[in-house]
Parts: sequence; structure tokens; C-alpha cells
Amino acid sequence: MCKHEEKSCPRCGGGFECKVGSIALCQCMTVTLSQEERDYIGTKYADCLCAACLKEMKSAFHQEQHREKLYNISTLLFPKK
Repeated sequence: MCKHEEKSCPRCGGGFECKVGSIALCQCMTVTLSQEERDYIGTKYADCLCAACLKEMKSAFHQEQHREKLYNISTLLFPKK
């Protein structure tokens, strides 16, 4: 028997059905995440997020990566004296 669980997203508080027993049918499978993205989300949340929050966290990861690259470039171009 498949195990399904009603959960609340720890990020937004919204409800969703976690289908850990049928993971291919779970709402989280609609969001493709790289290992780096999963690691980033995992440092902030220990439990499942809803698909909308997974998409937002994926975007936040890439924004943070972009900011870090810009910062690194700016320190090369304008080193502190």
C-alpha cells in the first residue's frame, strides 16, 4: 500500500500531499533540482517543501550564486587597499 501524508510546507505554511510511497507521483517531482540545489535547500529546511516553494528556492539559489560571482568579479576589479 502506498504511503501518502498530508503535510504543511515549512516555508509557506501551505498544505500538500506527500506521496513518499509513490515518489514518481509526488508533487515535488514536478521540480527538477540539481544536487547543488538540493544541498542548498537542505541547509535551510529539513522537511519537504511544496512545489511552489521548491521552485522559489531553486531561483533563490541561482540568485545567490549570481551575487557571489558579481562580488568576486568586483573584488578583482576594485581591490580594497
